[in-house]
Amino acid sequence: MTVDLTITDSLAEIVLNRPDKLNAVNEAMASELTDVLDRAEREMVRAVLLRGEGAGFCAGRDLADADPGNEDAEAILEETVNPIIKRIATFPAPTFAAVHGACLGVGLGMALACDVVYIADDAKIGSPFARIGAVLDSGAHSFFASRIGTHRALELVYTGRFLSGVEAANWGLVNQSVAKEKLLEHARAVALQVAKGPTTAFMESKRLMRRIDEEALGLFAVLRCEAQAQGVAGKTADYKEGITAFQQKRQPKFVGR
Repeated sequence: MTVDLTITDSLAEIVLNRPDKLNAVNEAMASELTDVLDRAEREMVRAVLLRGEGAGFCAGRDLADADPGNEDAEAILEETVNPIIKRIATFPAPTFAAVHGACLGVGLGMALACDVVYIADDAKIGSPFARIGAVLDSGAHSFFASRIGTHRALELVYTGRFLSGVEAANWGLVNQSVAKEKLLEHARAVALQVAKGPTTAFMESKRLMRRIDEEALGLFAVLRCEAQAQGVAGKTADYKEGITAFQQKRQPKFVGR
């Protein structure tokens, strides 16, 4: 297996475990990752933490078996890479990435497809496609444009330069940079805390954020969607528990439903 899954206190920890290849993604690993995400969803986990084993998060697609000039590059993306990015982005629970070392290409796309990204200060993040005559992929055009602007995005595309974790955080590409030795502890602590929260309410916000991005919703449309989402949340046990706990001046005990 090149992808491991452990579940503790409703938190699924998914580990890319191909350290001898810097967790570079091949077809077998892509298939295993999809299977692991499916298993986590069936277990109704309430948060996911994605990380890499060894010296880096993920160095991108494994090019060892690439056949330049003969392979169908479009099919590789549409059939192998893009489904992973979409699966992570739409996973029905809050998702976190803990990024260290190299985070490149499809690895970058997987990390940025997570809801929250924590990164080691000295991580190396980017997509060196300029060096191999390829186009930026794995959703990075969307992630870059929305988070750092087209001018910075195109600079990274044209130059192929990497950002450190500190730079990525300062630019707003990721949530926070953390000292490498504290990264996993920090990411786990936040993810475990979120896994104890009102999952249905979180998912309404996640879906609404996706709609704002995909449909370019304006203020009035968002107000309407928020009201509808609140209607869904208002029917949950967690909503009742949260309001009751507030009235009784105690900490709520959410069950994720």
